[in-house]
Amino acid sequence: MLQRLKCDEQLKGQRVILRHITEGDIPVLYQLIYNGDEPEWKKWDAPYYPLEPHTLESYRSHEKARINRLGPNEPDSRLIIEVDGKTIGTVTYYWEHKPSLWLEVGIGIYDPDYWNGGYGSEALELWVDYLFRTLPLARVGLTTWSKNERMMRVGEKLGMKIEGRLRKCRIYEGQFYDSIRMGVLREEWMKRA
Repeated sequence: MLQRLKCDEQLKGQRVILRHITEGDIPVLYQLIYNGDEPEWKKWDAPYYPLEPHTLESYRSHEKARINRLGPNEPDSRLIIEVDGKTIGTVTYYWEHKPSLWLEVGIGIYDPDYWNGGYGSEALELWVDYLFRTLPLARVGLTTWSKNERMMRVGEKLGMKIEGRLRKCRIYEGQFYDSIRMGVLREEWMKRA
């Protein structure tokens, strides 16, 4: 098992870099995430949950609390996605049930100029690979909703399979959508070319 990514280390792909969030990144992330009353990214990322309101200072405190919750040998649960020196989003993980090592990943590309360009797929591939190499996981999961077809395609591209579809359990703009559970097993991930 690898050690936690050190603060100055990065995960590098062909076009994206995943790195730790620094104090200087907080205002940049805050501006990207809370850009306007209804940021475009939020219309695709679980819009049936309201965006948690924050001021810059409460967002800074929220990030510090997240870091403090990590165990001593636990990898950082959120990294920045950077393209050509520009922050475009984050990758995350959370424990659905830590005792059984049930982990789910997420990704947010907050800048729409970087949608549909393969940046999210590359970032998520780096992230899932890192988590499998760092933690003794049997499976990595991803939860989305049926309107977010781009996210489902990213999951499929990474070898994830639809493991569950909860029909018509999400309401957005007066319409029902399915909740989609996807996942990939360690042995499936390691067989990828």
